[in-house]
Amino acid sequence: MAIVDPWVEYFFVGALQMRCSVVTDRLTGDTVIIDGGSEPERLIAWIDRFDGQGPDWSNGPSDRSEFEDLDQPERKVVALINTHAHFDHSGYIPDLLLHYPVKWYLHPDDTYLQSLAQSSARRWGFDAPVPAQADEPLIEKETMGFGALKFTILHTPGHTLGGCCLNLLVEGGPDHLFVGDTLFAGSVGRTDLPDTGGDFNVLATSIHTQLWPLAADTIVYPGHGPLTTIGHERATNPFVGEGAGAQGSYGRGKYA
Repeated sequence: MAIVDPWVEYFFVGALQMRCSVVTDRLTGDTVIIDGGSEPERLIAWIDRFDGQGPDWSNGPSDRSEFEDLDQPERKVVALINTHAHFDHSGYIPDLLLHYPVKWYLHPDDTYLQSLAQSSARRWGFDAPVPAQADEPLIEKETMGFGALKFTILHTPGHTLGGCCLNLLVEGGPDHLFVGDTLFAGSVGRTDLPDTGGDFNVLATSIHTQLWPLAADTIVYPGHGPLTTIGHERATNPFVGEGAGAQGSYGRGKYA
């Protein structure tokens, strides 16, 4: 069953300004954290207490008093989910798991990449804890429930072997698609990063077969950069859009 009026917040975290999304069912308070790759203290402070810097964007209450006026249930984190396992998306999952005793979900084809999260971060000059290991697999083509929240799992390899897009089904409004680094506003994910399994032709096929069939008004939440929609990218994306043709095969995208 689709959710009605989800509460969505996103935070640009870490030096690479990766988008971490926090999605809550307003009726139950069930909450998932998507790509909690950095600044875990910031995320925890806001989710638990409305303290600190807070999100870069939200369609929900902006502070504790506004939340209490809405008479909504307290938020309860029920799962951590990752679109893929590059360190900027998954490096600080261990800290979130220490605070929230929940399961962490990742596509199994990114298990090896996840094992490299700490060493990859160091190669870029950043710190990260010993990598976490996923508790449960994301299952492609399934609609998986995380408390009251249900996401259809779209396996979209090409940026990484196990990259997935998470489609939150919304009743009475556009669906919300959390794409990680598969697709960006006007670009696509890089396919030249080491130990990743990147392949532009595979990525383009994933986007053409898994994302373009979605409704045009589906809101796209990329791992970096501004929001967009499926319809806009399908029509205009210079790498994989309707007019890209052979010129779109540049071999890499704009973001990490």
